[in-house]
Amino acid sequence: MKYWSKFFIPTLKESPADAEIPSHKLLVRAGIVRKLGGGLYTYMPFGLRAIHKITQICREEIDRGGGIELWMPHVHPAESWTNGPRWAAAREIMFRADSASATLGAAKEPEFVLGPTHEEIITPIVKAEITSYRDLPKNFYQIATKFRNEIRPRYGLMRAREFIMMDAYSFDANDESATTSYMAMKAAYEAFFRRLGVQAIAVEADTGVMGGSFSHEFMVPAEVGDDDIIYCEESGYAANREKATSAIVPKDLAEAAPVGAVEEFATPGVTTIAQLEAAPYNVAADKQFKTLVYIGDGKPFIVILRGNDELEEAKLGSLGFALCRPATPEEIEPVLGAKPGSLGAVKGTIKDPGALAGIFADRAIQLVGNGTTGANKDGFHLRNVNVARDLAITKFGDFRRVRPGEPCPVSGKPLKVRRGIEVGHIFKLGTKYSEKYGAVYTDDQKQQHLMVMGSYGIGISRTMQAIIEQGHDADGIIWPWPVAPFQVLVCLLDPQAADAAEMARKVAEAAEQAGADVLVDDRAERPGVKFKDADLIGVPLRITIGGKGLKEGVIEMKWRHEKDVAKIPVAEALERVSAAVKAANDAAPKA
Repeated sequence: MKYWSKFFIPTLKESPADAEIPSHKLLVRAGIVRKLGGGLYTYMPFGLRAIHKITQICREEIDRGGGIELWMPHVHPAESWTNGPRWAAAREIMFRADSASATLGAAKEPEFVLGPTHEEIITPIVKAEITSYRDLPKNFYQIATKFRNEIRPRYGLMRAREFIMMDAYSFDANDESATTSYMAMKAAYEAFFRRLGVQAIAVEADTGVMGGSFSHEFMVPAEVGDDDIIYCEESGYAANREKATSAIVPKDLAEAAPVGAVEEFATPGVTTIAQLEAAPYNVAADKQFKTLVYIGDGKPFIVILRGNDELEEAKLGSLGFALCRPATPEEIEPVLGAKPGSLGAVKGTIKDPGALAGIFADRAIQLVGNGTTGANKDGFHLRNVNVARDLAITKFGDFRRVRPGEPCPVSGKPLKVRRGIEVGHIFKLGTKYSEKYGAVYTDDQKQQHLMVMGSYGIGISRTMQAIIEQGHDADGIIWPWPVAPFQVLVCLLDPQAADAAEMARKVAEAAEQAGADVLVDDRAERPGVKFKDADLIGVPLRITIGGKGLKEGVIEMKWRHEKDVAKIPVAEALERVSAAVKAANDAAPKA
């Protein structure tokens, strides 16, 4: 049990000026964190209690899922990363940690970096320590601080430069065993979030710079989330925006026959889809081909979409380029022969086709069949362009952004969209890292094989804020019972009255003996201040004890998520409080 007067919960009446979302405002107002600088926060005593509870539940579930806890350094030799597969992609988010004696220059590579994640550290360790199939599978994890150089840190702990994370790494002898490890961790994540009392949805996700064959994100639905969840209630399908697909293109769609010869027509000043839709041209957007040029690993390539579709850039990762970005007009014109706005991929119109790494088309252009595109000649377009006859397509793929209302790829029912906060991510990495670092094992036939890896992360500090974002009202936080910093608040209205103070002590002890973490508000403050602070910090169960109530023979009991206040006879108080705590503990999701 803690007494508020001897503890430290520095609540605030006003929200900080830089806080944009409810959970960020409440983190500061409820005395959970204090800002040091952009993306850097001190976890105050009240907030640290929640972090410890979230961490412990995480540890229990990862252990149950086969994890073995260790601790790795935060400071990494840069060489550990330059020898790995993603130095070029990851270095932009990494902090340098050079020694004071190092001569730093703009062009000099760092001597040390702060770890944003630990694939590059754990893989060489496992390579050195595990050599036989008898030692596999293994899954190592840690719960530690991570560092990422966010260009624009915001939303409090949601996008911070320093944060607390559980990261785990599995090593298996083959793909089948790796899938088993992956599914065990997926189940551990589901149990973890269930025990926290927070809704988290597992969605199919893009693997990004991590690489690998597939991944899932765990998303907490919230209007302020950074990501969109595309989902279908009927089928259970769920994916983030970057990975989502739909059944908009039927699998049995017949190839459209040409409707006539390709014709060139003048379109002076027309450089957008919308301008070509307007009079006098009147070409509907879904009858246009949108031609985009990107640079992949230093070489240009073309992506073709329907005019009414948007590119989902993350899906370009399926093309296998390590680095990918939009091409500049100066890079486009020498290859295609025109500026953006008049571009196309019709055979024979590209100025230097040999310079291209490929022409990739979204499957939905098959719905166009015959359409209009740029002529690779400024101020001109081509009509009657047939997909099969006229476009030299290297490969079809899924590159478009899915829209709500499109048919679910599983059920065919309309897809829905909602915002979500990413709180966890799991990856089946395959052999990307083990190959780079030579992490092999010897089988029972004395043959060597690459270990098959998985990578798993949970944002512990981000999860705490996501819980607040999902559980709050106009008055403050509504903590789930399992992770509340304190579960019972004994609000003592007359701390100088001996009978009230004694009753508060007995009630607090009864709640504590029943299994609750208890805070006694013994401050010399007005009742209104205490009630406002109680709602603000969101302790689940409030017991109010005052001289007036004791004269009437009652104390008050109120659950934070309910409006009603129950008056409890003093004679029944200890038993009723104890029963309420036991019921809350029993109702909390179990392992």
